[in-house]
Amino acid sequence: MTEVVSPTAAASGASATERFQERAKGSAAADAARVDAIATDALAALHEVVRKHQLTYDEYNAFKAWLIRVGEDGEWPLFLDVFLEHEVEKVANASREGTVGSIEGPYYVEGAPEFGAEGTLPMRDGEPGVPLRFFGQIRSVSGEPLPGAVVDFWQADDNGLYSQFAPGIPEWNLRGRFTTEADGNFSIHTIHPAPYQIPTDGATGALIAAAGWHAWRPAHLHIKVSAPGHQLITTQLYFDGGEHVGDDIATAVKDALILSPTSVGDGEEVRYDFVLDPA
Repeated sequence: MTEVVSPTAAASGASATERFQERAKGSAAADAARVDAIATDALAALHEVVRKHQLTYDEYNAFKAWLIRVGEDGEWPLFLDVFLEHEVEKVANASREGTVGSIEGPYYVEGAPEFGAEGTLPMRDGEPGVPLRFFGQIRSVSGEPLPGAVVDFWQADDNGLYSQFAPGIPEWNLRGRFTTEADGNFSIHTIHPAPYQIPTDGATGALIAAAGWHAWRPAHLHIKVSAPGHQLITTQLYFDGGEHVGDDIATAVKDALILSPTSVGDGEEVRYDFVLDPA
């Protein structure tokens, strides 16, 4: 039996931070008026917390030490994606008519292997987990199928670990990009992922333990769907009846994103159609 080695907060955090910084290169310069408005309100909210809870100097110094540790552990992408991104996502996608969005999270990697409309994700020999066929159609909000749409897909394995963020897993394990046929259809062969704890040995885990929270995310599939002339949608899909669907630490589950697979032979299959808004 292969030993499962969980990623440390420092190792996975450093990887997430490095990838985020690479993707953020060349970002547009911030608008001074927006920075002023947002920073002023954020500081005012923190000031209100200090007054409301009568923060002591011991607590203030503990907070400073914790902030320093978040940076040292490389956990800002993890912490912000778990506790803040779900609200940013709601604002960003509030006007969408098509598929409901969800958070991207810290474990996306660009450049996954390319497949056609149907294929099997890269896996290890004997990849553990129940086989899962995930298929569907990409359409516009007006109903037309979208040929050449791209489904960028990634997920954790049966131990809740992500390739490129946990040791001993092949680089592109359970990651791939699929391109729809003329009828907008796609089909992905993979395995049913597992629920997982976010890394708990770093600063984020220290906060979770101190607050008496749990650190679990429900099993989910990550998808980015794009097509020419349409808005990209980033979302996650969950499984009906799965552990922590009702108490996700990242507060990212939505009813419209819950799948109900059916048993087929020694595995499962489930359909989910994506509807894209015009650009």
